[in-house]
Amino acid sequence: MLIMSIESSCDETAVAIAENGRSILTDQIFSQADLHAVYGGVVPEIASRCHVEVISRLADRALEAAKISRSQLDAVAVTYAPGLIGAVLVGVNFAKSVAAALNIPLIPVHHIRGHIAANYIAFPDLEPPFLCLAISGGNTMLVDVRDYTDMRILGATRDDAAGECFDKTARVLGLPYPGGKHVDALSQGGDDRKYTLPRAHIEGSIYDMSFSGLKTAVVNLVHNAEQKGEELDRASLCASFTRAVSDSLVPRTMELARELGYKKIAVAGGVAANSRIRADFEAAAAKAGCALYMPPLKLCGDNAAMIACQGYYEYLAGTRAGSDLNAYANMEL
Repeated sequence: MLIMSIESSCDETAVAIAENGRSILTDQIFSQADLHAVYGGVVPEIASRCHVEVISRLADRALEAAKISRSQLDAVAVTYAPGLIGAVLVGVNFAKSVAAALNIPLIPVHHIRGHIAANYIAFPDLEPPFLCLAISGGNTMLVDVRDYTDMRILGATRDDAAGECFDKTARVLGLPYPGGKHVDALSQGGDDRKYTLPRAHIEGSIYDMSFSGLKTAVVNLVHNAEQKGEELDRASLCASFTRAVSDSLVPRTMELARELGYKKIAVAGGVAANSRIRADFEAAAAKAGCALYMPPLKLCGDNAAMIACQGYYEYLAGTRAGSDLNAYANMEL
C-alpha cells in the first residue's frame, strides 16, 4: 500500500511516500528555519505563506524521487492537529485536494501520534505495547501505547513543554534559532552542577510535570547577572538547565515503566535529539534492563515519514476523513 503523507504543523513543509507504513520511499522536507531566524522564533503568518509556496512542488519532487506516478497512490495522510492553525490548514487543504483529485482515502493523523510512529520506522521490530515519552516544542507527555491507535496519556506537563523551555533559554542567552541544538552544543563544555535550578513535583500526580518555574529561574538568573554586570558562565548554565530537564523526564519515565511492567521504552519528538537526555535514558534503561528506542536525529524533528507510518496504522484501524476535515490548533492525543 502506497501512502503520500503531508506535514505542515509548524515551520517544516514535508511530503513523504511510504509503502506499508514502515518502508519510506522518500521524505522530502523544506525547512523554514532561515526565514524565522531573524525573528528569533516562528512567525505563524510567514510559516503559512511559505507552506503555500512550496507544498505542491514538494509533492511533485516526492513522486519523482519515489519513482511512482500519482495513479499508484492508494491513500493520502495528513497532520490535522495540533499545530499552528494557519500552517496546519495548508497541509489539510492540499491533502483534501489530492484525495479528491485521485479519488483515494484521506487519513487524518495526530501530530504526536506521528512522532511516536517515527520509532516504528527506525526499529522494524518495535511493536506495542510500550511506554513512550513524547517531548517536543509544544508537548511533553508520557503515553501508554497499548496498540498502534490505542493510546492513553498517563502524565503530562501542566504548563510549558520541555521544548519551549529550551527555546526560551536559547533566546534569553542570545543563541540563534532554532535554539535547542545550540543549547545542546554549548552545554558540552559546561559544569552541570554550577547553577542550582528547580525541579517541579506535582502533589498527587507524580507523573505530571511543570517547566514554567525552570524557565522563569533561567530568565531571572540571566537578567540578574546582566543588571549586576556579572559574567555568566553560559556553557555551565546550559549544562545545568539541560540536567534539570533530564532529571524531570528520565526518572518519571523509568518509574512509570516499572509500575506498568513494561520493558520497552520509547522516546520521541524534537527534544529527543538532545544528547544529554539521550545519554541519561541509555544509562537508565541499561540499569533497569529495559529495551530503549530512540529515533535517529533526522526522525526526531518534524517530518512526513512519521505521518505516513502512523497513517498506515490509522488506515488499518478504519480511520478516514471526508472533504469536511478541519485543522485544529489543539487536540487531545
